[in-house]
Amino acid sequence: MTAHRHALAIDIGGTFTDLVLYDGSTGRFAAHKELTTPDHPALGVVTGIRHLFAAEAVDPATVGRVVHATTLFTNALIERRGASTGLIATAGFRDTLEIGHERKYELYDLHLPLPRPLVRRALRQEAMERLAPDGTVEIPLDPASVLAAAAALVAQGVESVAICFLHAYANPAHEREAARLIAAAHPGLILSLSSDVSPQIREFERSSTTVANAYVKPLAERYLNRLSSDLAALGITAPLFMMLSNGGLTHVDEAKRVPVQLLESGPAAGALSAAFFGQRSGRGELLAFDLGGTTAKLALVTGGEPLVVHRFEAGRERRFTSGSGLPLNISTIELIEIGAGGGSIAAHDALGLLKVGPRSAGSTPGPACYGRGGVEPTVTDGNLLLGYLDADTFAGGTMRLDTQAAVTAVANLADQAGLDTPDAAAGIHAVVNETMAAAARVHVAEQGHDPRNFSLLVTGGGGPLHGAELARRLGIAEVICPPGAGVASALGLLLAPARVDRVATVTRRLDGMDWAALEARFAAMENEAREVIAATLGAGAVLTRRRAADLRFLGQGYEVMTEIPPGPYGPDTEAAIRAAFETAYERVFSRRPAVAAIELINIRVSVTGSTGMGTLDPAVPVMAAGDPRTGTRRARFGDTVVDAPVLDRRRLAAGSEIAGPAIIEEAMSTLLIPPGARAAVEASGNIVIRLARSALPAARQKEAVQ
Repeated sequence: MTAHRHALAIDIGGTFTDLVLYDGSTGRFAAHKELTTPDHPALGVVTGIRHLFAAEAVDPATVGRVVHATTLFTNALIERRGASTGLIATAGFRDTLEIGHERKYELYDLHLPLPRPLVRRALRQEAMERLAPDGTVEIPLDPASVLAAAAALVAQGVESVAICFLHAYANPAHEREAARLIAAAHPGLILSLSSDVSPQIREFERSSTTVANAYVKPLAERYLNRLSSDLAALGITAPLFMMLSNGGLTHVDEAKRVPVQLLESGPAAGALSAAFFGQRSGRGELLAFDLGGTTAKLALVTGGEPLVVHRFEAGRERRFTSGSGLPLNISTIELIEIGAGGGSIAAHDALGLLKVGPRSAGSTPGPACYGRGGVEPTVTDGNLLLGYLDADTFAGGTMRLDTQAAVTAVANLADQAGLDTPDAAAGIHAVVNETMAAAARVHVAEQGHDPRNFSLLVTGGGGPLHGAELARRLGIAEVICPPGAGVASALGLLLAPARVDRVATVTRRLDGMDWAALEARFAAMENEAREVIAATLGAGAVLTRRRAADLRFLGQGYEVMTEIPPGPYGPDTEAAIRAAFETAYERVFSRRPAVAAIELINIRVSVTGSTGMGTLDPAVPVMAAGDPRTGTRRARFGDTVVDAPVLDRRRLAAGSEIAGPAIIEEAMSTLLIPPGARAAVEASGNIVIRLARSALPAARQKEAVQ
């Protein structure tokens, strides 16, 4: 019998598909980057697996676990390429998706583009029924109206239906009966119930989430079925797990049931990886910076853990404007996404100012230097001309960059501005760095933090290239670059535990709480979560659980999510819950109102389980023989052009110190050490850069190491 010693991670991004093969017996991992095939994502996966397994001489039968993250479902929402979807709502409420909050996300814009509903009005039908807020029946469900609504949708070619009845979070009976009737009459329809997908108050968010789930559900079923078949054809019989937006993983059937939970799976893996490698350097307060080919992601890690929130916006009309997208009630790691990546296109706007992104060349055609037909200048083209990249070893040697194509593309941009080509390349690099720094400042401030109190941990193919300059602009003194930084998000997939988040609406005052009923609701949700984890990992998984509640002072319109004691609950628990809420409230608002009564609106549980393959512990890379210095390269740092030494990261011993300027190369990324900075290779394998005091704002200079 073949031992299952390997784990395989697959992370599909906008430009590259990253694959990591981890050997649990040695702690070593191998990686490969394959250009993403957006029209047929599984094709790039299969090609990459074949290449990686051949290069490492690995038998597919030795793989015991496959973990996957993908942007496929997010892109389907953004590009409106999901299934033909219908909605059946309570009579009088089919326009909830368009009415929304009746709030403008930019007050003074008279031509404001509003998010287009995923379901057009002709595909929104109504059923006669009505529940009160406490779940009692006011108008019984009319079966004839349900069947008529379903028939009307089927006649228009709908293949997936969302059922969203008013107050179904308090009583799912009407939705479940409607689903039973529709399934019997139209067995081919794919159904999503709001009481299953998002059983909590607030009609617009609940409807939006359920419709989004219905919109991508047929796509998820087809894609995951094909990927499973392709893996089996390769000889990989291991179970396939899917990464969730909350930083956990689940089994394929659960992913097919609620695919809306997978929207931010890739970025979540990157945040987990940052937390892991930060702990190896003894750092628990991190700004995780992942720069890929299409976007940059920034996430805060505090106390060694990424922050998880329970609301997300997808498909924003204005990418970085809150309120301009589709609100979704899903658990996701809190992060900000910036339209700045290696493929981001540089161009002049109507005022003649240089802008970089959010338009991207993606993987097709890609940056001009990819030699695949791209002609517009991108960040990667600029970095190549600045001397930061080696044209022969880019992306682990999987492609050779065309320097002349990059020169031509950037020269066209330079001519428009009356600059020479090197200055235009430097301008692209500076503008994209400031774009990312500006977004990071806002994001960190919104979380109530100062970026200068964090270390910057860089991952992704471009993170190590831009990390030191981004840190300088933010006033951050320390940059950490882990081994294998270019595929760190894929490695993060193998760090993820199984995780299930559940929520239910209660709406009771604390001073009038039925504590036995509350404990029973929590216990029921935890049991449901345990069943999902058992289906994912098996009955022997080691579980941990957390309880939280959405609380507010009486009379307020919104809540503060508060972690509460684990239970069991009784009258003597009220004081502890009150104290936890008041602490959380003051942390957000710095004060609390003179109101004694507190309402509990939603209860939440999070149950995690170990992955069943032991603790993932990537070994420190083995030092390769030979002189670390492989040569020099003319590189531009700011206005200064220097002959920077080029070092092979594999040959740098623990304890090595490097003075900037220097370029450190490894298979999947390149790390820049600017002039005046010093870097050290830690025993953990991380490289830690300390920026020069003179490069930092005055407030930080005295804190930096000379």
